[in-house]
Amino acid sequence: MPTISVAKRSSPHSGSHAPQRAHFTTEQINTATAVVTVHGDLDASNAGLLTDYALKALTRNAKLVLDLSDVAFFGAACFTALHTLNVRCAGADAEWVVVPSKAVTRVLRICDPDSGLTTAPDVVSALSRKSDQRPLQLVENT
Repeated sequence: MPTISVAKRSSPHSGSHAPQRAHFTTEQINTATAVVTVHGDLDASNAGLLTDYALKALTRNAKLVLDLSDVAFFGAACFTALHTLNVRCAGADAEWVVVPSKAVTRVLRICDPDSGLTTAPDVVSALSRKSDQRPLQLVENT
């Protein structure tokens, strides 16, 4: 499956840490389910890439698991990417689940206090989750 490396982030302390990147990979679990895994840091510089990469996986699948469990930094601007995915999944009648890291969970507590996004503690739980809680349906104004 394809791998993308994007958005170098340098530490503010020059020389103390090597630049970090976000790495996106997709694993096709079955004909209708994909797991998109992200490693590294997500911020405003690569939030759009996260959205585009996940939406590409969504076009071929009815279920998407977004594994962010190895994301070390998750900027508040990245919540917009998750919101966009939520809206697009609802519009496509697709199920999706986020597997958050501690950094992602901190942002979700602030930006999604009512737990509108479906999360799971790990990928196995996300994959075994039943479709009893479907995404909200979008309603067109007439």
